[in-house]
Amino acid sequence: MPEGDTIFRAARTLQRALAGQVVTKFESVLPKLTRVEFDSGVAGRTIEKVEANGKWMLMHFSGDLILLSHMLMSGSWHIYRIGEPWQRRAVDMRIVVETATFVAVAFNVPVAEFHNAASLARRRGFNTLGPSVLAEDFAADVAMARLQSRPEEETGVALMTQSLLAGIGNVYKSEVCFACGVNPFRRVSTLTQEELQALVSTARKFLQANVRDGSSDQIVTYGGMRRTTGSSDPDNRLWVYYRRGEPCRKCGVAIESRKHASDARTSFWCPACQPMVTPAKRRSAAAG
Repeated sequence: MPEGDTIFRAARTLQRALAGQVVTKFESVLPKLTRVEFDSGVAGRTIEKVEANGKWMLMHFSGDLILLSHMLMSGSWHIYRIGEPWQRRAVDMRIVVETATFVAVAFNVPVAEFHNAASLARRRGFNTLGPSVLAEDFAADVAMARLQSRPEEETGVALMTQSLLAGIGNVYKSEVCFACGVNPFRRVSTLTQEELQALVSTARKFLQANVRDGSSDQIVTYGGMRRTTGSSDPDNRLWVYYRRGEPCRKCGVAIESRKHASDARTSFWCPACQPMVTPAKRRSAAAG
């Protein structure tokens, strides 16, 4: 599933290819988008910029027109040179934005809408986004405060709640919790200030590490090589995600997994490295 790093890389690639270019052709199988092309015209406008905000992508056109898209589970944006064959089936095409030199194609994108600045500010689900983990002006203190506003939420669920912190998905949620030694089923209210700070800073560090220039930007779909361990071995790239029953890379205890009751998403964790007790209780028990 695309997470914040995937969308960021996609937006960066589209920005490099399309920014400043004039749209020569716009095509879509989505009636609401084709209606805008018919009524107002997308072709002829200049693509001003493409950017990511959490798991959302925004393509800004001249004349206060914004294409907002969300990949959900299976959507992706590809970029091709004129005449280059597509790597996905034409039947999966949802949107085509063509310029004199490049063609941007959205495949199986389930959410795509045109907005202006005013309607975008009212768009539910977008106008309540928390700080985007990959934003240049990311405010860690705001992210921590938003997480603390849900004291009874399980940490793993809170990290994936986009209104609290935008960009983290199922993979990073488990990986960040492991790296910080926090059990994903602990309530936010049990987290120390140090643990909260570590979760937020580690989330940003992990996502930033996976969007550095040099990562594959030719086709912008997620290629499955996301890393959190720092290992160059593809078999050792993640700490716990999707490794149920396998030995923990730190202590050797078998990795466990379970679904959260509130969102039915699965978290993976090491029961030895990520116990349910807080650090204070561990110290108290050791002293006793």
